[in-house]
Amino acid sequence: MRFALGVEYDGGAFRGWQRSDESVPSVQAALEDALSKVANQPISVTCSGRTDAGVHARCQVVHFDSDVRRDARAWLLGATANLPRSVAVAWCQPVASDFNARFSAVRRRYRYSLLNRQTRPGFMSQYLAWELHPLDADAMHLAAQALVGEHDFSSFRSSQCEAPHARRFLSNISVTREGEVLHVDVEGNAFLHHMVRNIVGALLEVGKGRKSVNWLGELLDMRDRTQGGVTAPACGLVFIGPRYSENWNLPEEVTTREITFSYPNAV
Repeated sequence: MRFALGVEYDGGAFRGWQRSDESVPSVQAALEDALSKVANQPISVTCSGRTDAGVHARCQVVHFDSDVRRDARAWLLGATANLPRSVAVAWCQPVASDFNARFSAVRRRYRYSLLNRQTRPGFMSQYLAWELHPLDADAMHLAAQALVGEHDFSSFRSSQCEAPHARRFLSNISVTREGEVLHVDVEGNAFLHHMVRNIVGALLEVGKGRKSVNWLGELLDMRDRTQGGVTAPACGLVFIGPRYSENWNLPEEVTTREITFSYPNAV
């Protein structure tokens, strides 16, 4: 039987989502170990989108298969009881056998939050990046609109990116200010390694007045990562979650009723 889980985590203590060297803490390893204890046999999971070291998740969706007789509540409570306090399963439900947390997702959403004042954050410091120079959020928002649509995002991918191509579709991106905090919200079909953090790094150049609002469009056309800004710190980034079509009958927070599409080789 196949189950889907909604998982939330603080990524500060992990070297990212993906299990690799067993000596390196990963969210995937923690979750698989917890589920395996509930099942009394090995369980492997597939996620909707891998997160990097230090990146958090509001609702990472995963699926797994098991023939063990456990209901959704047993998986939910049992897994959470065996997870470190920085990880929790928010919901669990059975899904169709053809549901795939990764390939069934049509959109993915991220939020980058940054404290913009002269002194660094104390409260909530693990979830906020920091910039002491005054930032023009309106200019950043205007500049970011050049990225909406389908483009080659080579200028915003890391040199370690393993994706077969750099074409991605961004449905929307916004920069808003709430007092001293700026939020960059991005939604698209899929994302390259460090793509959101590199976009934020470029937007900071515009926000500080070092680059014009047209620069992001110019940078996009260059298709050259070496021409971009810095990679913004991981701590400010939260994977809000994926979106799936409503026919999967998943919770409202991960469901879209829009007509959407995804590229089969994008993730």
